[in-house]
Order: sequence, then C-alpha cells, then structure tokens
Amino acid sequence: MVHFIQGLLDQYGYYVLGIALMLELLALPLPGEVLMTYSGLMIYQGHLNWVVSILTAGCGASLGMTLSYWIGFKLGKPFFEKHGAKIHFGPDKLQKTSGWFERYGNKLLIIAYFIPGIRHFTGYFSGVTRMPLRTYMLYAYPGAFIWTGTFISLGKILGPKWEQFHHTITKYLLIAGVIAALMFIIVYVFKRYREQIYSSTAKGLSAGVATFHSLGRVRFLLLASFCVFLTLFILMAGLIEDFVGNEFADFDEVTTFIVLVLFEESWWSTWMNRFADLASLSVLLTIAALTIVWILLKSKDRLLEIGFMLFVLIGGEVWDEGLRRLFHRTGPQNVVGTFPSEQTLITIIFLGFAMFLFVRHLHVTWVRTGAVIFVLAVSLLVGLSRIYFNIQYPSDVVAGYVFGGVWLSLNVILLEIFRLIQRDKMNFSTSS
Repeated sequence: MVHFIQGLLDQYGYYVLGIALMLELLALPLPGEVLMTYSGLMIYQGHLNWVVSILTAGCGASLGMTLSYWIGFKLGKPFFEKHGAKIHFGPDKLQKTSGWFERYGNKLLIIAYFIPGIRHFTGYFSGVTRMPLRTYMLYAYPGAFIWTGTFISLGKILGPKWEQFHHTITKYLLIAGVIAALMFIIVYVFKRYREQIYSSTAKGLSAGVATFHSLGRVRFLLLASFCVFLTLFILMAGLIEDFVGNEFADFDEVTTFIVLVLFEESWWSTWMNRFADLASLSVLLTIAALTIVWILLKSKDRLLEIGFMLFVLIGGEVWDEGLRRLFHRTGPQNVVGTFPSEQTLITIIFLGFAMFLFVRHLHVTWVRTGAVIFVLAVSLLVGLSRIYFNIQYPSDVVAGYVFGGVWLSLNVILLEIFRLIQRDKMNFSTSS
C-alpha cells in the first residue's frame, strides 16, 4: 500500500497528497505520515515545492476534518441516543461528555493530529457533541497545518535519510503527543476537582491544617510544584532505565542530524558560541546576585529565601557532580561525565530558582509568563549549543533538563513548606 501511494505521489504530486490526507482524516487506513515525509523527500530532490506542499496537505487535512465533523453532526447524536447504551455510552454519558468536549475538547484538537487512532475520530466526535463550527475551525484548521507542516518539513530536512529515521521520529512525536494530552487532562482534572484535591491534601497533613486552609495561594503553589516534581521524577526514572538499557542511540542520531542540518550555515557558529556563554558561571552568578538584591528589596522572608537560594545552588552543583560520577558516560569527543549535561542542569537550576523568587513577589500575569518562557528559551539555546558543537549527546542535554527540574521543583516545595512553618511559628508566638 505504501509503495503504491508513493508511486501515485511520484506521478500526480499535489493531487494525491491533498486527497490522501482528506481520506485519512475520514478514518480510512492510509499512511498519511509516511506520505508527508516522502513528499518532503521529493521537495529535497526538487520535484515539489515546500510551501505549496504544506498548503495542499493542510487544505486536504482541513477538508477531511470538516467532512468528518458534518457527518458526526448530522448522524452521530441520534445514533448514540438510540444505540449508545449497547456500547456503554448512553444519553446521560453523551450529555456529560458533550459538555466537557465543548468546554475543553477544542484545545485537544491540535494535539490529536499527532496521535494515530485519535485524530481519525476527533472530527466525528466534535460533530456528535455539537461543538460550535466556528470554535472547531479555530483549532482544527491550524492543527492540520501544524501537523502537515511538521512531517513535510522533517522529510525535507532528512532528505535521503527520511526512510531510515522516519519510524524513530514518528515514535517520539507520538510520545510527545501522548504526554501533552495527559498533561492537558491532568490540568483539567485539577481545575475540575480543585476543592476536593485541596480537602484531601489538607486531611493528609497531621499538622498545620489550619494554616494550609487559610493560604489558598500557597497551597495551590505547593500542589502545582508537587505535580511538576512527580512528573519529572517519573521522567527521570525512565531516563535512567533507558540509560542502563542503552536505548538512546536512535534518539541521539536523529536529533543530532536534524540540529546540524537546521543550523548548517557557517554564521550559526558565532550565535552558538553566544548561546553557550549563557551557561557560563559569570552569567549565572550575576543572575544569582541580582536575585539576592531583589529578595532584599521585596521579600518578607529574606533570610529564608537567601539561605534556600544558596542551598539550591551549592546543592545543585553537588547533585550534578554526583550524577555524572554515578553514570560515568563518555561523550562524543571522549569527554567523560556528560550524562546529564552539566550546562543544561545548572542553567535550569540557577535560572529557574532565580525566576521563581522573582515572580513569587509579583502579581502580574504577563511578567510571570514571560519569566517562564525566558527560562525555557535560554535553557533550550544552551542545550542546542552543546549538540551543535558535538560536545554532548542530545540525551545528555535532555537528562540535564529533567534532573535539574527534579532538584528545582523539590526545593520549591521545601521552601514553601518552610515558609508555612515559619509563619505558623510567628502566629503562635504572637497569639501567646
């Protein structure tokens, strides 16, 4: 089937690309991702145009999603009302699911394209649950172009290696899509059952329950930090398992190849050196010093926060050194101790904790969002520079993010617990 469609694509080009993606999103068993990456190879060879291919594929996918929406809209609800009980999806469950999907399901439309078996039915279900067409179009159409643009561009970047790397890339994109969907569901469940979670957490505390109940903002911060810590801890366990099983080879080869192709122009070398300097000790210590000044100006818990910051930074260095000695991995240039990446781990810890203390005393939403984006962007650029100069493997870089995030989130939790204990003691002393 795959070779037959590739032959048609060779002969009829854009027509086959658009029609095949339209039919796939009507739930026909067609290899859309293979077709798109093969189109990228044809772009690399000069047989197709990159922009026209993305426009054609995106329009075909959007048309397929529109048709599936209308089929679901016209035929779906009566079917479930009549036959839904036979498959444990009766009218009551349909009504509850419809309410949830109308409120939150639109945001899953973009992610769903990257999950085989899910993207084929989101259009039908959006119609069945009577999602407003305007809302559906707002999320489904951009998602179609992001999905098609990603795979076509990957095929163009990989060129002759597209067949060798296709399955590996598809696997990691699928994993990323599933993780994104799970994170969205977790956020939804947290928002939906926030009070129940707060109540259960409070009951589990043997001391300080009254304080916990009275500090809504702090309890939210504690729960959010714990969720982040737990997620990163699970990822850390997975990375350790993959490291022991030597499972990083495909990921490292594919990621390194893509980075080198994307940044192959010689002038990128100058920029990569600048990105690498962002993780220099002078830059990070300057940020730490400015953060201490900010704490002295804004914080009520100056000694606690400065003490914790010194503990986090010194402990982060010990954490990094211990990990690299434990795993003792040799990098691409025979440098011993590259797992996890020292630069990405320390950058995440230094910048992350500094930005947390900075936004902890601000109530401006856009500043908080900007601080998070800044930390993520700087960390990403530092990691790119390590891969670009072939100093560390991509898996080293990713491990640095995850291991650093575990230490950072753990200490945010500890800081807020100590803050609660300190305030509880002060309140007790005042009342006495």
